[in-house]
Amino acid sequence: MSADNDKRVRLDVERSGALALVQDAGRLGVRHLGVTQGGAADWVSLGWANWLLGNAPDAPGLEITMGGGLTLKVGQAGTLALCGADLAATLDGEALLPGQAFAVTAGQMLKFERPVAGLRAYLAFPGGLDVAPVLGSAASTVRDGLGGLDGEGRALASGDVLTAASNELSLRELPASAQAWQQSLTPEEGEALELALVVGAQIAEFSGDSLFRAFNRDWAVDGRADRMGVRLTGPRLERDGAGMVSEGIPLGAVQVPADGQPIILLNDRQTIGGYPRLGALTPLACAQLAQCVPGTRVRLAAVTPGQARQNHLAALAAWQA
Repeated sequence: MSADNDKRVRLDVERSGALALVQDAGRLGVRHLGVTQGGAADWVSLGWANWLLGNAPDAPGLEITMGGGLTLKVGQAGTLALCGADLAATLDGEALLPGQAFAVTAGQMLKFERPVAGLRAYLAFPGGLDVAPVLGSAASTVRDGLGGLDGEGRALASGDVLTAASNELSLRELPASAQAWQQSLTPEEGEALELALVVGAQIAEFSGDSLFRAFNRDWAVDGRADRMGVRLTGPRLERDGAGMVSEGIPLGAVQVPADGQPIILLNDRQTIGGYPRLGALTPLACAQLAQCVPGTRVRLAAVTPGQARQNHLAALAAWQA
């Protein structure tokens, strides 16, 4: 190993926490093989964490869910960046807020305790994490056993070592648009978070009353939520129609099973399904939903494909500035 490589920032996992996964933009172009997408649930926050260090937005980083006491000891000094949820992070006992790059020195302890605002934090390393890709991606997919530190998709465990891919970086400060995203992780008290949805699929098979309720009533994020999907609880939706043949499931698909309560499918979803769908959340809305703790109130808002595309391209363009 060269002397330059010896200087790459390194973290040793002292305590694994609730769920910490290596993630990037996901494993694309392989769903026909039955392999799901994976990748950062809040891809926007991962992108901004990488941007702070001058990385490509999709460089592999660490997705930390809920904190749960995840403890990382600095083995080699360097610079890291943190975006996304506020998980009561501390560096040697001092509070560390998301939305910034920060220096670490050997021996320091980085801890993530519990959700304060949002659910998932993203830790970026110079050049991304040094992880070998599997099917074109480093994303950890536990269910498929793909990606991550050892290629088997598992969560971090005590004794694991996280090493940056490079020791070169170009430090930046978050622009106003990124700061607004950080602030959006704490909805105003009493207000529901609006989630953009492109209608389609079997929406015409739902009753008029059901469609009115779907888009004009608040929903609550249920405790039954993970990287595969999020169940919403609220008014019962009813559909008239025969059984379905299973079909491909996109990111953000809003399925409605027999109990009439929607399930929004996220990054680790199955590749096909046979429940009727209202349509699909936009990728930006999926990132918002991924940060919602159980009990968060949300409201579905229909948008056109053109609007969704325009908003998505604007989000991507912010990283080119």
